[in-house]
Amino acid sequence: MTKAEIVADIANNTGIEKVAVQATVEAFMESVKKALVEGENVYLRGFGSFIVKKRAEKTGRNISRNTTIIIPEHNIPAFKPAKTFVSEVKGTK
Repeated sequence: MTKAEIVADIANNTGIEKVAVQATVEAFMESVKKALVEGENVYLRGFGSFIVKKRAEKTGRNISRNTTIIIPEHNIPAFKPAKTFVSEVKGTK
């Protein structure tokens, strides 16, 4: 499902114009991105959490040059679904 399909689905279900729904979805995504960039987690009860995970420093290989490189410690965004969400996707309640 694409962002456009999400906007169309919300517009059909709520009766709100697509332009307003599009602006709301964009604002939501920007808010989540901003929070994660600032190191804050976003918790949506019953849906899941957008969290910042810290990856430890590790060594990797550059195959084309046959050398080892050190990949520094860094943060990555991740999504952790809520237990109720996971059980619905699995088909068990």
